Amino acid sequence: MRMVRPREKLASDGAAALTDVELLAVLLGTGSTELPVQDVAAGLVAEFGGLRGLLGARQDDLQRQRGLGPAKSAQLLAVLELSRRYLREVLERGDPLENPSATEQYLKSELRDHPHEVFACLFLDTRHRVIAFEELFHGTIDGATVYPRVVAEKALRHGAAALIAAHNHPSGVCEPSLADQAITRRLKDALALLDIRLLDHFVIGDGEPVSMAARGMI
Repeated sequence: MRMVRPREKLASDGAAALTDVELLAVLLGTGSTELPVQDVAAGLVAEFGGLRGLLGARQDDLQRQRGLGPAKSAQLLAVLELSRRYLREVLERGDPLENPSATEQYLKSELRDHPHEVFACLFLDTRHRVIAFEELFHGTIDGATVYPRVVAEKALRHGAAALIAAHNHPSGVCEPSLADQAITRRLKDALALLDIRLLDHFVIGDGEPVSMAARGMI
């Protein structure tokens, strides 16, 4: 019985029917002189512990893998950037408050895989449409120092009427800490003096982001 190739399976059954390895094989297109493309794909998924680890890898780490060179490594890096830009475009074309899933997915794509803590903001206009996204503070794995004055200055520079804050927990645990709650209160108070609303503060880790607004912490 002839084995169905991933491209044939995609054409007949759709992309959703493919496994992670099969999708990766389609993306890579060809293997090496030593390995067929599905073996290359399977080896990569195993080496990096899944697609998340693979697509979050650095270019030099990718190029050390069997079956990958500069061209295929660039393909994988381009896929991750395309997904981020797709999510950003979805967010920019709508109202993030009416599309919380798009907001969460975009923030996850930007922040989840940082090895250290990063604090960022989505700056919004009066209709709560996205003006800009900026990473404002970078810290160690133990935390980042957040200055409400700097956030307020950035909001004024963008002409923002509101903003959504977010930061990641490199540990993967999404539960807001007491320090997270304290800086959220300070940030909300500082922005209120300028008539700028803090709509939410998301904590990003493994699993679904935690909305501090939904928890009644804002």
